[in-house]
Amino acid sequence: MLSTLSIKNYALIDQLNVKFNDGLSIITGETGAGKSILLGALGLVLGKRADVSYLKDTTQKCIVEAEFNIQNYSLESFFSEEDLDFEQLTIIRREILPSGKSRAFINDTPTTLSVLNSLSEKLIDVHSQHQTLALSDTAYQFKIIDALASNESKIASYKRGLAIYNQHKKELVEMLDVQQEEKQHYEYNLYLYNELETAGLTIGEQEKIEQELELLNNVEEIKLNLTEALEISENEEVGIASLISLFKSKLNKIAGYSEVYNSLSERVESLDIELKDVIQEIEDANENVSYNPSEIEKLNDRLQLIYDLLKKHSAANIDELLQVYESLSEKVYQVENSSKVITDKRQDIEKVSIELNKLALSIHKKREKVIPVFIKKMESNLSNLGMENSRFQLNLTRSDTFFTNGKDELKLLFSANKGGNFGELKKVASGGELSRIMLAVKSILSEYINLPTIIFDEIDTGVSGEISNKMGDIMSQMSTNMQVISITHLPQIAAKGKQHYKVYKEEISNVISTQLKLLSSSERVNEIAEMLGGKNLTDSALTHAKELLN
Repeated sequence: MLSTLSIKNYALIDQLNVKFNDGLSIITGETGAGKSILLGALGLVLGKRADVSYLKDTTQKCIVEAEFNIQNYSLESFFSEEDLDFEQLTIIRREILPSGKSRAFINDTPTTLSVLNSLSEKLIDVHSQHQTLALSDTAYQFKIIDALASNESKIASYKRGLAIYNQHKKELVEMLDVQQEEKQHYEYNLYLYNELETAGLTIGEQEKIEQELELLNNVEEIKLNLTEALEISENEEVGIASLISLFKSKLNKIAGYSEVYNSLSERVESLDIELKDVIQEIEDANENVSYNPSEIEKLNDRLQLIYDLLKKHSAANIDELLQVYESLSEKVYQVENSSKVITDKRQDIEKVSIELNKLALSIHKKREKVIPVFIKKMESNLSNLGMENSRFQLNLTRSDTFFTNGKDELKLLFSANKGGNFGELKKVASGGELSRIMLAVKSILSEYINLPTIIFDEIDTGVSGEISNKMGDIMSQMSTNMQVISITHLPQIAAKGKQHYKVYKEEISNVISTQLKLLSSSERVNEIAEMLGGKNLTDSALTHAKELLN
């Protein structure tokens, strides 16, 4: 419910603060007094785009602030999803700066126009005569029928299923595209895969081969140096082994004289043992060193294969070649097993399709059941609004297509005259008839769903007399379930309001500004009398106004 509206520096408004209550509120005023300005300012907090031309004083910023009581709208999840603070009394504020920039806030948290639009749709419905064209929109017609059929939860389930269904179909198309593309490259990928598979590469293999070839290619130098090392160590007269043995014997002779000599003797003993061990290993290594041309050729061939594969796949090492191998393996697998994967995906689509069809059928049956109820209520309401001969047809047919709200197609046809031909609303109904039809629709909807605040902007255009009185009765009845604000030029409707506001222009210091005030009982009598008979208030007009109010 709209609780308060505050406007500063907007168009002809300097400063305006107004409080609204529940029930039916009436706003009246002469043509040009500023009713459209009031709605324009409200439109800003509902997400309308801002323009610097709206500023009354171009040196000051414009601020429009609206407070809504959202206690009964179940909007906690919306606020949570948008990371906004939920408040029972929620304040939406728009600011337009002299620079032309605008800002939007929800409970003092900066937000975007997109979020503002999403929220405002749940809070307030501004309805003008031009918006009656929505009646010709199939989506809106479904919204009406589904409200009566209580299809909301089923359609929500259906939409979740449809999202999964569409995702599966998208994935299937992608799989088929990949399959087609990969098939074109399959033979080449298979050749490359088999080549790497046959190569049987292992991590570190390249470095190991390069080391082995380094040894084999230098076998003569190695053999020569090992032999000479043995000769140096084993020469009977000047060999290292003989000299160490003599060295050791000299120290052994004096080892018993001192701990120092004994320690030196022990260290030389260790040196002798280590030398003998080294000489043995050199002898073993020397025996094992041999020139093997076939092994060199084999290793060179293997290394060349690795180099060729590295170059072919632009790889830096065997690790990267193995990654290429894994990628080729996946591509080959996808093609060779794509039929199964695609079959599985088609089965997934079929499973979801079965569930969607069940939900769509259930939605269809509930729609079928309430269509006669809707037609009866509509024709009854319209009869009360002076359209006694109006008739509706709602043709609901099943389709093979999954639409966003089921598998139905809906066509609403209307005839205003008994025995007349049925046709589309926008083609066969006049502006006044469309206004009454929309009012009847909103009235019915208010019985079934928790509608937001609704503002009727001169929806009564084209009607008068007893019909306007009936329209006022319907608005009044609607206001028992929701907040209704009606901008009207008809006294019969104005008299039905629980509160009555007047928009008027005021001149102060040669400056015109728009004002809005809540009328007292006596002011209200005068206002309605003016609406009946003009500025010159007559006794009959005043009497008639009192009768309407009573």
